[in-house]
Parts: sequence; structure tokens; C-alpha cells
Amino acid sequence: MERDEIGAWLRLLLTPRVGPTSARRLLAALGSPQAVFAATREALCQVVPAREATELLKLPADLADQLDATLAWLDGSAPGQARALITLGDERYPAALLETADPPFLLFAQGQVALLQKPGVAIVGSRNPTGQGKENAFAFAQALSQAGITVVSGLALGIDGAAHEGALAGGRLGSTIAVVGTGLDRVYPKSHRDLAHRIAQDGLLISEFTLGTPPLAANFPKRNRIVAGLSRGTLVVEAAVQSGSLITARLAMEMGREVLAIPGSIHSPQAKGCHVLIKQGAKLVETAQDVMEEMNWRAASVAPAGPGDDLADEVSEGEDLVLGAMGYDPVGQEALSARTGMGPADLGARLLELEMMGQVARLPGALFQRVGLG
Repeated sequence: MERDEIGAWLRLLLTPRVGPTSARRLLAALGSPQAVFAATREALCQVVPAREATELLKLPADLADQLDATLAWLDGSAPGQARALITLGDERYPAALLETADPPFLLFAQGQVALLQKPGVAIVGSRNPTGQGKENAFAFAQALSQAGITVVSGLALGIDGAAHEGALAGGRLGSTIAVVGTGLDRVYPKSHRDLAHRIAQDGLLISEFTLGTPPLAANFPKRNRIVAGLSRGTLVVEAAVQSGSLITARLAMEMGREVLAIPGSIHSPQAKGCHVLIKQGAKLVETAQDVMEEMNWRAASVAPAGPGDDLADEVSEGEDLVLGAMGYDPVGQEALSARTGMGPADLGARLLELEMMGQVARLPGALFQRVGLG
């Protein structure tokens, strides 16, 4: 795009009172942002309310600064990390998002833009997951990525971060898209700076917000509609009943997309949101293969088994007796002693060893939980 065209798109985005719905209506009626701003007030009033037409005749105060910043950002593309503005009429605009009721009319993108055309599944969940929840998110994302599926999430702490990490570990056959609630020149949370840089290299970062946009609370629900809209299905790994992840799942349902959930312990607050979704009709899944089958997808390559693929054989030859007896739910030492037949001293020593090895976590209430898959 030329400077004038980019400026017109940014002006439409920055004009007060004119949201995505009015912008799409204007574009449908007049054809382009340049035509919108060349139109008379009377012509604009035939498409949008009068107060919006009035605002469209004014230049946003920060337009010049935003245009300069955007052009400099576009010129700063690094090798393998293409930067682009993708508009509604662009052939690169994702078809899945066009099918939604409220698609953004402009996307800032950095990384592997071709991922927008690949089948995707959203993986979302708690910002404060259990160790097992993070492992599940990583393992499902890795398996789906290796099968050629793009994993979409929101770059948040917890399940989102684990899903992005797993997809990157699965290789570039599927990889990952991070939809952020800030401008692409910012990383939120700051602890995900390295992760964001790796996604820009081997995945894709996208945002509908202009450069410099800080992490405002109101922007994250807007981000969630894009996460759901880019994806043919949304998998909720762990979520409390009052959770932003359930908002994403609700949005996916409203879009007519599949919603899937991983069940958990009936005693875990982080599992209750998933159980609510399952009661409402979400597909209960235990493996990445379950996700593939529910979405009627065939793997582009042979994906490794996901967690739960062979639960019947959990205590296999060579597996630690305590780990096999523990399962994946929190459990007390007395119950473990009954399951294994081990005395308190031997069991306590073994639990300490497993904790030191990072395979068991000690939880409040004298409970233990398995956190390793091996």
C-alpha cells in the first residue's frame, strides 16, 4: 500500500465514535477509505449516524504521528519476520475471520502471514493453571502443530503461553498465531518478550490495535473474539467458572464453531469451567486425536500420542510405582500408601525424590500432584 492509502485506513481506524461495524458499512457503500473521506457529509449521513459523519470530516489529532510510526514499523521488517497491514479486501485476510459477525477491518501482522490461511484451533485457559494444566496445553499444542494445525491463543500467562510454546516445539508445519491486546510494538505481559520474539520468527503476531496501544482491560475481550474467529474450534484446557476463557468459548459457540474441553478433577476450581462447558454441550476430549476427529481433520504428518492416549496402560512396565498410582489428580499420602502398599517412611522418601526431579508437586493441604508426563 502507498502512504496515502495507509493513511486513509489509519484515519478510519482512529476516528472517534466510528467502530468496526460503521467502518465496514462505509467501506461496503463507498468502496475504500479514500472514497469515505472524499464523500460529502450528506453522503456519509446516508450510511452512518450524523454524529459519526461529523467526526469523519475531522482529522484525528494523532493521525500524522501514527502514520509516521506505522510506516517506520513496516520498514523495519527483519528477515523472516514480515510486517504487514492486512485489510478486509486483502487476499491475505483470513477467510475464517471474514465469516464472523464482527471482523476487524484492519490487522497489524508480523511473522509468517501465510498461517492465516491454514486450519486453526484455539487453545485457551487459566492464567493461573495447575502444573498438569500447563503440561496438557503444551502437549496438545505440540501434537496439533506436528499434525499441521495452527494453534491460536492470546499470549497471556498460563495456558496461553504453554500452548504457544508447545506449538513452536511442534515445528513450523503448524506453528502458532498470537492475537494480542496491545499494539505490536509492545509485549504484554513483559515476561513473554522472548516468547513473542520467537513467535514473530516461526509463527505470527497479529493485532487490530494501532502501534503504541497499551494493555487496556477493555481491549482483551475484543482480542478474544479474534482468537475464536480465526479458529475452527476452541479447546479450553483449564478455566474457573468466572473466566475470560469461557468468554472466548461463548464467542466460538455464537460463531457456530466447535467448543472442546479437557475434564479435570471434581475437586479442582480450575476444572469447573471446563465441566460447565461440557454440560452445555462442549466435546469432552482426552487426546489431541480427539480434537482432530471432532474437527474432521486428517494429520498432515503422523502426530505423537497426546496425554491420555493410553490411560488404560498408565502403569506400564518400567514406570515408577508411585507415579502410576498417583494418576494426575491431587492425592494425599495416606491414599497413595493404600494404593502402593508402601509404608509412610518409604513413600515419603520416594515422594521427596520425585519432587526433587520435578515430576511431583507438593500442594497445600498435604496433597501431591503428578506434573511430569514421563
